[in-house]
Amino acid sequence: MEGKEGNAPQGRETDADDWQRLSAYAYLSAPERLEYIAVMRVFCGTLLADLSVPDLIGKLAERGGPQAVPDAETLTRRLEELVRWGNLLRSTHTVRATSISEYQRSRSRYQLSKLGERVQRDADEVLSGADAAREVSSELLALVDRGLREIAAMAAAPGGADPQQALERISTLFVQFTGFADSVRDFYAYLGQVLARYDLDSAEYQGFKELLLDYVQAITEDVSFRAPRIAAHLDAVRPHLPALLARIDEHTAGIGALAGALPETRVQRSRGRDLADWEGLREWFATGGAHSSQVDQLRDATLRALHSLLANAKRMLRSASGEMSRRKDLLRLAAWFDAAEPEEAHDLAVAAFGLYGARHLGVAPDPDGSVPAYVSWWTGPVVDVPVALRERGSRTPRGRAAAAEDHSEQKHRLMEQARRQAAARRSAADELRSASGRFDQVRLGAPAMRLLLELLTTALGNARPHQDADGFLLHGAQAADADLGIRLTAWRTPGRSTVLRSVDGDLTADDLTVAVESTSAPAVGEPTPAVGEPTPAVGEPTPAVGEPTPKVGEPTPEAGEASA
Repeated sequence: MEGKEGNAPQGRETDADDWQRLSAYAYLSAPERLEYIAVMRVFCGTLLADLSVPDLIGKLAERGGPQAVPDAETLTRRLEELVRWGNLLRSTHTVRATSISEYQRSRSRYQLSKLGERVQRDADEVLSGADAAREVSSELLALVDRGLREIAAMAAAPGGADPQQALERISTLFVQFTGFADSVRDFYAYLGQVLARYDLDSAEYQGFKELLLDYVQAITEDVSFRAPRIAAHLDAVRPHLPALLARIDEHTAGIGALAGALPETRVQRSRGRDLADWEGLREWFATGGAHSSQVDQLRDATLRALHSLLANAKRMLRSASGEMSRRKDLLRLAAWFDAAEPEEAHDLAVAAFGLYGARHLGVAPDPDGSVPAYVSWWTGPVVDVPVALRERGSRTPRGRAAAAEDHSEQKHRLMEQARRQAAARRSAADELRSASGRFDQVRLGAPAMRLLLELLTTALGNARPHQDADGFLLHGAQAADADLGIRLTAWRTPGRSTVLRSVDGDLTADDLTVAVESTSAPAVGEPTPAVGEPTPAVGEPTPAVGEPTPKVGEPTPEAGEASA
């Protein structure tokens, strides 16, 4: 059980802490995992020792093994990665060196972190006996029963239990219970892995039948016999636990004293020193609330194992009656595939499974429906294969050829539609030319407004902004349509706005003036001044053709007006 960390609730961790802890397992899945494991085993073989790169190279060479000893540079990179994942810590010990070369070799020293030691210890345990069948330590269950009975008697005695004796009995009890519970979980995990197979032969079936009927049955009976007695002892001890544990803490605080002296230090106490450990022990043997006990789950697991054994028995009976398993035949075929050359393997696949090569029909794809190369055949469009090619494999057309389809009416309809659209655009262009310079007074039709917005968008896209002392100007903000004979020019006019009115709504363009004219007229904003006349300023609008040029000192047109 872990102590409190700061003001956070007990046992509560942040996502960042969980991520950092899980990162300690990263070296076990890295491509260089064997090198990392060899390094971590060297550190786990020492206690409170900090090692440098030369020290590690020497110890790796002494241990030997299939992995070659990495050079100093490579080993330094491995150690830095282990530091980043949290498996190692940089040592803070003072380096004493008699020369610069010795200082360079010894300045980077590393030591093992608590999390790194725990991860490597679990990894070594998995590598050493993950597939082995672990024997259930059923004798420990009798010791748990006896220990609980003694603790209950000590707690109920007049004057209470002796703290030191109670601590010894409690520590022994939980060590025995932990060993028994771990052996049960490991054994049943192995049993489930084996019974998941449905290819047991007669010898394997006989062995597992005896295992289930004798060994598993003995374990289940022993647990079922002692579980009620252990639950009764726990009920007897339960009222005395708070006072008993408090008395033990007063007698021997242990490392738990750090939880009060250093609130930010996480403390993991020995099993049995907290009430939560006793509640977990009670839930293992006694049923309460909506949760079933581990004893009930043990019975259910035994029944499921027996059902799996019966399923294998039924399969073997069907095999004896003629429904033979093809496991051996498939294994023999797999051995043939493993020893065959590529060409022979193709022949074997054809003979065994009838999987012939794909027939490429060569049907021309739809030109309008190109399919990217990354589209799967399962989700891609279906190709229509002609009936003669699909059924007879013949590409020769049969029967009378169909008459060519007449599309003249469709062509006439499309041409008429195109003429109407062209006429509408010409009418919209005429409307824009007539309304230029007084857009705020005229309400445009919908086609004219669409054409105006189309030309304005193109003009602003062609514009080249220019920065000067007064701000920025728009150069070359023009767009023209040669078919319609129309050109739109826009320029920036700070403080003035252009209002474009239409039947669909009004649009206000701030700091912008718009002019529409025929393409035959000179572009607005780029006039050719006569000799002696002043040249217009950059970005200043030029009067439309036929309109008088305002004299110096005359007011400029109001906002919303435009030149044409």
